[in-house]
Amino acid sequence: MYDWDEPYKIKAQILKALAHPSRLAIVDELCKGEKCVCELQQVVGSDMSTVSRHLSVMKAAGIVSDRRVGNQVFYRFRLPCVIDLLRCVEVVLQEDLKSRRGAAAEV
Repeated sequence: MYDWDEPYKIKAQILKALAHPSRLAIVDELCKGEKCVCELQQVVGSDMSTVSRHLSVMKAAGIVSDRRVGNQVFYRFRLPCVIDLLRCVEVVLQEDLKSRRGAAAEV
């Protein structure tokens, strides 16, 4: 029997894996191209184990993939369609900010 909510569970897992500021910063950086953990550590500003944990969550959700070269692990972003979603969110945030500024100016 088909589990009707399985696709929704998978989508929710992906969205949950994105739902952290550091992970969103990692996504932004990986959209520019493949990066090693040490490069992502500099972007996020956390220790190596924390960045690795974030990457592990995103890898389990299918958001990133990795490849080893010697001792280094390089990550790449697998879901370019998510960028459109994030841009949409950014547009809404900008509109809300403009609206709040306009309301504050009227007071």
